Amino acid sequence: MAITAQHYYSGFDLAHDTYNALSTASDGKIYYVLSSESISRGGQVCVYDPETEEIKILADLTDICGEADLKAIPQGKSHASFYESKGKLYFSTHVGYYELIDGMDRLPRNPPNGYKAYPGGHILSYNLSNGKFEDLAIIPDGEGMVTMVMDPERECIYGITWPSGNFIYYDIRGNSLRNLGPVSEKGEAGTPGRDFRALCRSMFIDPKDGSVYFSTSEGDIYTFHPDMTSFEKLENIHLRLDYFGQYDPTMPGSMGYNWRQMKWYPPEKVAYGIHGNSGYLFRFDPRKQSIELVERITSGPSRKSGMYDQFSYGYLGFDLGPNNTLYYLTGGPIDFTGQRNQEVKQIAKGAAKGLENLHLVTFNLPDRKYTDHGPIFYKDGSRPTYVNSIALSKNGDVYTLARFKNKGKIIQDLVKIPGPFLE
Repeated sequence: MAITAQHYYSGFDLAHDTYNALSTASDGKIYYVLSSESISRGGQVCVYDPETEEIKILADLTDICGEADLKAIPQGKSHASFYESKGKLYFSTHVGYYELIDGMDRLPRNPPNGYKAYPGGHILSYNLSNGKFEDLAIIPDGEGMVTMVMDPERECIYGITWPSGNFIYYDIRGNSLRNLGPVSEKGEAGTPGRDFRALCRSMFIDPKDGSVYFSTSEGDIYTFHPDMTSFEKLENIHLRLDYFGQYDPTMPGSMGYNWRQMKWYPPEKVAYGIHGNSGYLFRFDPRKQSIELVERITSGPSRKSGMYDQFSYGYLGFDLGPNNTLYYLTGGPIDFTGQRNQEVKQIAKGAAKGLENLHLVTFNLPDRKYTDHGPIFYKDGSRPTYVNSIALSKNGDVYTLARFKNKGKIIQDLVKIPGPFLE
């Protein structure tokens, strides 16, 4: 059966595609960032109250960073979830205005007349009790923060910058930031076929010792701990698995052997992750340095047809919910004529290669029970697209950010998928 989702208009008519930047806080409210591709306006930090259905735009990212009068390329995005510690939410900013070069989104080399270069992303906090933002640190070398994770107990933030892929460590207590250099060649600033490497979009923390883990497009796994001077490769394990597919890490258009999303699972003291293109769920034990493939948890139609998801990087809407159940927003092929819809074979960035339905899949970890809850549509029959975020409310509803038409214009904004989905 199909699911009917409700979309909301938050009041920002420039809202563009958001990745990761959607989370539920301890106050039960949903916090999210609406991205902007505009040269003159930054992304907007918003909050939604499920009880009253009230939406507020809290601030403009560029304003929070103190750059409103700088006349520089603005803070157009956040590419990070919100992490909560001691009554504050922590997140980071990313560039949203790009220069398209050879089919790839690049950091602008030639800003528009009258504008300065992008000043670099920021690490920010938001105080839940008084509603105040704080600008904590700026990312060096004019790069954005494409990936971020936080250790809330030790108050440490880790990130990967874009486009060069530098590993960033920020100590909140000591207010100190370290740049440990590139994680993989020249990252997404590199030349395709040579030193280009797609950058990992998800890291995770082992809460026992505070170690952080990330992957590379070559399929290697690295770790870092604040006591270390640099990140280190795990020598006894990798992600170059036959079931994930075959990739050339030097070429854009996929995440390669990178994992797409990772979530720590406390009962087993391991992490569960998704390889985006293939849709395989796997179990990673960092202490034993072992990887176990669990099941392909993409949509039922995708499993039957053998198709990959149409979004070239795979989907980021993957999270651990109640009852030890994973929630995954993924794609499913559309059957228009009795034939599978055709896709664009080559693409040089993260984008949809073809239209598909959005499906909600749950996977109960103790029982290993897979459920495809069906395709998701809006009330008018149109489809949510470009879905790369997820937040789970206390009453079982699922939230995401997706495209829809508002007053004749396609925007991306908040979407509620009414639950609960546990049987």
